[in-house]
Amino acid sequence: MASIRKHIQISAPPERVWDALRDVGALHTRLVPGFVTDTRMEENARVVTFGNGMVAREEIVSVDPEQRRVCWAILDAPFEHYNAAAWVEPDSSGGTRFTWTADLLPDELAGQVEGMMSTGLGVIKKTLETH
Repeated sequence: MASIRKHIQISAPPERVWDALRDVGALHTRLVPGFVTDTRMEENARVVTFGNGMVAREEIVSVDPEQRRVCWAILDAPFEHYNAAAWVEPDSSGGTRFTWTADLLPDELAGQVEGMMSTGLGVIKKTLETH
């Protein structure tokens, strides 16, 4: 099973970063505009349309305000298994450390997922540092 872990420092208060992350139905407007072009909620899932046209149904597993952590899973092809989590923590500069992890099968999708995560983190940083 592939495991990917990414971190980024954001020059914005953790409260503001958490507020955007926990708004699971607003990825396309609050967290990763352009990288995600649409997000719509269907019961406990968000259907995410990415800028490259890919669509994923992400089941929201938890939104934990104490840990400032959101966890989700994709239960559909092309994945045999996919679970991810993102969380925010204060850093020593007064900004935020944003962490995003994903565990997935098949391993062959790891490169594509890692590339999308890296791009997404860049958009998150730019979005939250400019708003």
